[in-house]
Amino acid sequence: MFMILFNFKSMAVIQRLFLLRTVAIVIQLATVLIVYYVMSLQISLMPLLVVIGVESLFHFISVYIFKNRQAGNAAIVFQLLADIIFLSVLLSLSGGATNAFVSLLLLPIIIAAVSLPSRYLSIISLSAISSYSILLFRMPEHTMHQMDMSNHFFAMWANFLLSVVVVTIVVGAMARIIANREQSIAKQREEQLKSEQLLALGISSAQVTHQLATPLANIQLLFDELLDDHPEHVAVQSMRHPLEQCRDQLGYFRNLATSIREEKTEMISVDELLRQLNDSLHLHFPEQIVEIIQREEIDANVQSDAMLISALLNLIQNAIRANKEQNENDIILTVYICQQYLHIEIRDFGAGIEANISKNQQVLLGEKLIESKSGLGMAILLSNTTINRLQGSLKLSNHPGKGCIAHVKLALVTLN
Repeated sequence: MFMILFNFKSMAVIQRLFLLRTVAIVIQLATVLIVYYVMSLQISLMPLLVVIGVESLFHFISVYIFKNRQAGNAAIVFQLLADIIFLSVLLSLSGGATNAFVSLLLLPIIIAAVSLPSRYLSIISLSAISSYSILLFRMPEHTMHQMDMSNHFFAMWANFLLSVVVVTIVVGAMARIIANREQSIAKQREEQLKSEQLLALGISSAQVTHQLATPLANIQLLFDELLDDHPEHVAVQSMRHPLEQCRDQLGYFRNLATSIREEKTEMISVDELLRQLNDSLHLHFPEQIVEIIQREEIDANVQSDAMLISALLNLIQNAIRANKEQNENDIILTVYICQQYLHIEIRDFGAGIEANISKNQQVLLGEKLIESKSGLGMAILLSNTTINRLQGSLKLSNHPGKGCIAHVKLALVTLN
């Protein structure tokens, strides 16, 4: 029934902490009332109830504050420190270090071990040790009068210290190992899903290319007949160039599919890469003004395959589309080397990344298909996959002035 009401695994860390604190407050109140009224033990009832009341008020305020906002590590540390303080005050009013529940100071450490980085875990651990130490050394003299009890209490403190060290080191390390493994599994799952999407897209593209080959061959035959019958006709002559483009593109797709299937890669100089890119730009986008800014002479090589130029052209085509929406036709390519990487920045003068795309989605551009007014980001996904395969990366961001920047980073290849 408890698991039905509370899906503990799906909760955020702060929500789990609030749930555990709610249970703790109920248990604290019930324990105090049972000890005082049922067991008839002399305890400071009103001060204990006041502390529990202040703790409850702090708890309700915290729940209200973090109801619609995310809690960072600093906020979680603050909440755990508050728990240590409230628990320490309750213990000091009910026996201090002699209280059987003093070991509950381990709970905030355990929560921090499985939820927080090492530096924050150290803060919680030191705070709990300090709290226990203060409770021990502030014990009344009559309690420490007998040597045997004194040794017993110091042995309890040493046992607590050992438990803190074990939890901090062992549990913290195991929690980090499990978290890293889960991240690795999640990353592999995302890579598999992306590969499946690309495989489905590749199969569809191959089918379309194959289906277009036959109609295009028939059109070519009709064109040859028309050319024989009407060699000077303007309409017939105007068909020549589009048909040649279609034929060349189909041949290019076949060669591209062969290269991808055989996973052919080659080393290419940066100058040759820029030359091929510049030739492709003049061929495919002659109406655009593309300015290539090379900050320095680059005598280096990068890893390339049949898809690299296409990946860069996809990004440039997106930039051209953004320019057309704003009646612009300027594109700036900035090329430079930094930290053993070739950097290519493609800037357009369009409207930039859409405002309806959140920051989290902007980070995932190129990693997943994200629906927007201009499409699903298929071209960016394909480009990002190609660049990642060549040990590079792709990031998109808005320019402070106007437009968007596609930042491509490719690893340089060192000649042995």
